[in-house]
Amino acid sequence: MHIFPQLRKAERKYPNELVVIGVHSPKFPAERETENLRAAVLRYGIEHPVVNDRDFRIWQSYAGRAWPTLVFIDPEGKVIGRHEGEISFRVLDQIISDMIAEFDRKGLLVHQPVSGLREISPAATTPLLFPGKILADAQADILAIADSGHNLLIVAGLDGRIREVVGCGEPGLQDGDFSTARFQAPQGLARRGKILYVADLENHAIRQVDLAARTVSTIAGTGEQASAFHRGGTATRVPLNSPWDLAIHADTLYIAMAGFHQIWALNLTTGQLSPFAGTGYEGIEDGPLDRAWFAQPSGLAVGPSVLYVADAETSAIRAVDLTPGGFVHTIVGQGLFEFGDIDGIGDQVRLQHPLGVTYHEGVLYIADSYNNKIKRLNLQTRTVLTIAGDGRAGDRDGPGAEARFREPSGISITDGRLYIADTNNHLIRVVDLSTQTVTTLVIHQ
Repeated sequence: MHIFPQLRKAERKYPNELVVIGVHSPKFPAERETENLRAAVLRYGIEHPVVNDRDFRIWQSYAGRAWPTLVFIDPEGKVIGRHEGEISFRVLDQIISDMIAEFDRKGLLVHQPVSGLREISPAATTPLLFPGKILADAQADILAIADSGHNLLIVAGLDGRIREVVGCGEPGLQDGDFSTARFQAPQGLARRGKILYVADLENHAIRQVDLAARTVSTIAGTGEQASAFHRGGTATRVPLNSPWDLAIHADTLYIAMAGFHQIWALNLTTGQLSPFAGTGYEGIEDGPLDRAWFAQPSGLAVGPSVLYVADAETSAIRAVDLTPGGFVHTIVGQGLFEFGDIDGIGDQVRLQHPLGVTYHEGVLYIADSYNNKIKRLNLQTRTVLTIAGDGRAGDRDGPGAEARFREPSGISITDGRLYIADTNNHLIRVVDLSTQTVTTLVIHQ
């Protein structure tokens, strides 16, 4: 996901010379299903063909060792190079331009686009498109939704009635009033009073939405993806790397910086931004804040002096002390290749790529995304139980054990109810915790 922007730029710059073929060699069982892959292709706006290499045949043929891997093939079909890991557009652009020049000299390159069909989203049946994160507050009667597929924010009441649409819907990075501002696949949300903070994922930026003044401004990020790890600085001058979720504690905005495998902290008073926890190495390692490892942290929730993290690639839930000299602790989860769907206590528990968490009175509620379930984690006993979803992908309301979701990724609790961004169903679902029943919230004008 983190190299899609670079590939898009290359495809647009070299439409008559470059052909990109995506090979999807899935890590998680849920990623093996072609319908889930198709949803991901639509969600991330991928226009090139993608093959589902569910049995790793292509991976093995090309000696794959890392996600992602780029293989460069010349006009005669010969493999002439490879790159493992992420790559900056500057480097990728130089490689492609050098190849074009070389094969032009040899008279082997045909400057003609390869025609093909792209995946097209079906006609919309709901007002949302791949909603990502969600924020609910009964006291303020506010429901904020990152309508990621439409590049918008929706601000509604808890009854689903839309009050504000923030953004014009065209992808881009543009500040201004609600009707002209632009986002690109917004995700995480946090709120303080009339200010809504947004993790603008594919712009690699943090945006500030003033609900009173009805304006949008950029408070962190340059609009370019960071090409290398760095130590931060003045927030508006610092390139970010796939900020996925946000949480506020005191005067600090914490950022799940998925592309860096770290948690970052933005001081809202001084405007300074820096890594808070994690070395940048990908994995699961506990310890002091500056020595811990994360793996694409994608969900945040604040408890008493603790930041809880849905660490997606390790299928783990982590706890980060917010006190000086703090530590990172793993509550449940074992590692990059330890995942499943097992309720239980502590080390028995297995999740599958959880993307969302929300906290309430000693309990975490988890959007266990690839298991299509909502789970409850008792923080004192480390006990995890499924409260909604039978594990099969679908769209079904009713008692929790019979309900169905399709890769839920955002979750927020207020007034005894869970509000869930049911991403691949393009819906907002509600779990009443007193009855453990699931309903669908109608989003309407």
